[in-house]
Amino acid sequence: MSRGTVVSKRYAKALFQLAQEQGLVSETEDQFRIIVNLVASDAQVRAFLSAPNITLQTKVATLKSAFDGKGASIVLNTIALLIERGREGELAAVLEAYLQVAGEALGRADAHVTSSKPLSDAEQQKLAEKFGALIGKTVRVTNTVDPDMLGGLTVRIGDTLYDGSLRGKLARLDKALQTAVN
Repeated sequence: MSRGTVVSKRYAKALFQLAQEQGLVSETEDQFRIIVNLVASDAQVRAFLSAPNITLQTKVATLKSAFDGKGASIVLNTIALLIERGREGELAAVLEAYLQVAGEALGRADAHVTSSKPLSDAEQQKLAEKFGALIGKTVRVTNTVDPDMLGGLTVRIGDTLYDGSLRGKLARLDKALQTAVN
C-alpha cells in the first residue's frame, strides 16, 4: 500500500468520524465532491493551490472565503489542513477513501458502470438491486458511456471488476480456445 493511500485513508477516517458525530455524512460527501471536482476541472484553481509563491495562509483564506457559508466547516477545515501540509494533490484520493470508509460503515457501495449507451434510470435501479443482493450492500450506480465499447457493460465495485462486455467475452473465448489448442 502506497504512502499516499495510507495518508488518504487517515484523513478520510477522521473526516468521516467528524461527519458522523455531526450527522453530516452525505452532506460532507457532496460538499467534498464539489470541491474536488472544481479543483480537478479548473486549471487555474490547481495552479493557485500548487503555486509555491503564494503563502499557505493566503491559499487557506481564499478557499474559506470562496466557500464560506456554502459548506460544512469540517470539509473546509480538512481541505485547509491538506493544503497546509502540502497535500493538495491528495484531494481526490481522500474523497475516494472517504467514499470507501462511509460505504463500509453505512453498508453502501458505489458501482461504476461503463456501457456503450446511457442506461435508463430503471436499468440503473435493476443493476443496483442485482449487485446489492450479490454483495449484501446498498449499491449506488454511476453510469459512464464508452462509445468504443462493442456491447454489454462493465461494473466496478471497489477493487472488483465484473466484465460483461462483448470485448471481455470475446477475450475469454479466445483464451479458452488458445488453451484448448495448446
